Amino acid sequence: MANPLYDALFGQHANQHTPFLYLPDGTAITHAAFLHRSAQFAHALTACGLKPGDRVALQIHKSPYALAVYAACVQAGVIFLPLNPAYTPAEVDYFVSNSGARLLICDPQKADSLGAIAAGADARLETLDAEGGGTFAQMASEQPQSFDTVPRDGDDLAAFLYTSGTTGRSKGAMMTQTNLLSNARTLKDLWQFTSDDVLLHALPIFHTHGLFVATNVMLLAGGAMIFLPKLDVDQLIHFMPRATSMMGVPTFYTRLLDHPDFTADLTKNMRLFISGSAPLLAETHKAFEERTGHRILERYGMTETNMNTSNPYDGDRRAGTVGFPLPDVELKVTDPETGAELPQGEIGMIEVRGPNVFKGYWQMPEKTAAELRPDGWFITGDLGMIDARGYVQIVGRGKDLVISGGYNIYPKEIETVLDDQPGVLESAVIGVPHPDLGEAPMAILVPAKDAAPDTGAILETLNTQLARFKVPRKVVVVDELPRNTMGKVQKNVLRDTYADTFIG
Repeated sequence: MANPLYDALFGQHANQHTPFLYLPDGTAITHAAFLHRSAQFAHALTACGLKPGDRVALQIHKSPYALAVYAACVQAGVIFLPLNPAYTPAEVDYFVSNSGARLLICDPQKADSLGAIAAGADARLETLDAEGGGTFAQMASEQPQSFDTVPRDGDDLAAFLYTSGTTGRSKGAMMTQTNLLSNARTLKDLWQFTSDDVLLHALPIFHTHGLFVATNVMLLAGGAMIFLPKLDVDQLIHFMPRATSMMGVPTFYTRLLDHPDFTADLTKNMRLFISGSAPLLAETHKAFEERTGHRILERYGMTETNMNTSNPYDGDRRAGTVGFPLPDVELKVTDPETGAELPQGEIGMIEVRGPNVFKGYWQMPEKTAAELRPDGWFITGDLGMIDARGYVQIVGRGKDLVISGGYNIYPKEIETVLDDQPGVLESAVIGVPHPDLGEAPMAILVPAKDAAPDTGAILETLNTQLARFKVPRKVVVVDELPRNTMGKVQKNVLRDTYADTFIG
C-alpha cells in the first residue's frame, strides 16, 4: 500500500539534486536536501510519540523548515494543522484543544506563553524557528536522513484547515489525501506548470493558497520556488526576472502597480500571473495589462475545497469573473431557500462537487450536514451566477465574510469581543472596499445608555485578543444600527453607507 500524496509530491524527487527552493540570501535548497531534512523531522514526530492519524499543530514563521514539517507529516501519516503566526495564545488554545493535537510546534519566543496551553490540552510542546533552531530541530538533527513512508489511503486525512461561520466558532475542515492531490494535479495541467517553471512565492503557507495550491503544484511539476518569507514588493521586483510565474492575492498586484520600478521589461520572462483569495478589481486587471501586457488569471477557491474554478490559460481571461469550473469539478447555482438549481444568468448560492471537496468539519456533524449535502454537493456560502458565456461571477457572500489582503475575517468573532467592551451596547463589523487590501474590516458601535465608548482603548484591547489582520481599520460610533422589519441588522446598508471610507 502506498502513500499517494507523499509519493506524488515528495517521493518522486528522492535523490534528485535539482533546485527546489531559492532563498533571499542566495541559498538554494535541492529536492534531495529538503527531503533529507523532512525525513529527520518525520523521525522526530515518531520520537514524540505520534502515530498515523494524530494531529500536529504548527505555529512558526514561513521558512523551509515549516515546509519540511508539512512533508514530514505527510510521510509519517500525521495530520498537519498549520496556524497563522499572528494568532494570539487564546486563539491557539482553541485550535489545539478542538483538534486534539498531540504536538504543538511553535517559535521558541512563544514557548512561555504557549506552554500552559499545550499542557492544558494534553499536548507536547516543541520549538522550531525560521533558522532551523529549537528543540524540535535539535531532536531531528540526531535522526537518520531517510524514513520509511507510512502507507496511507486516498481517503485518509492529510490536513486540518480551520475556517469559521457566522457564529464565529472556528471549524476544522478535514482534507483528505485525494482532496489535495486531485486538485494539485488538475491545476498543474490546467495552468501548464512544468519542471522549467520557477514560481515567485511570497504567500503565507498556513492556508490553502500558499501551501496546497502553490507548493503542491510546484512539487508535482518538479519546478523551483523563489521562497520569500512574506510580501515585500522590493523583493518581488528584485527576483521577478528570475521567475516564470507568480501566485498572489490582489494586494500583490496593487502594490506592484504602485512601484515605479515595475515595468513591462521586468516581466518579460514571466508567463503567468495568478490571483485569488479575494476579488480582483476590474480596474487592477486593466491597469496591470496596460503596464505589462499580461492578463492576470483569476480563480476561485476556498478552505473547504481548494480551487473550484479558473479563468482559462489559453483563452479570454475575463475581468470580474473567476472563469469556468475546473475539469473535475461540478458547479451549480441554487435557490438559497430551496436548494433548487437556478437557470443560467440568475443569482443564487454557489454549490460545488468533486474530488476536491473536503470530508466534513471535525467533530461538528451538524455543521457538516448543514453545508455538505449527502450527495456530495457543498454549499459554499458564496452568491454568484453563471453568465451567458459560461463564466462564473461571484457577486457577494451569504455569510458576511470579510476577505482582507487574502485573509478570511469573520465579523461575529470580532463583534463578540466588541460587545464586551465598556460603554458598548452592540456592534456590527463589515468589510468595506480598500485600495490595497481589497476589503478592510470596519466596526460600527452603538453606545450603552449614557456612555461614550473609548474607541482608542477598545482598539488596544482588540490588539491583545485578536490577530492583527482582524482588528478593524476604523471604528465609528452611531446612535443605532439599521434594521429590517424582522429586527436583523442590515449590514448591506452599512456597507453602502461606509463604502467610500478608505477610497473616497
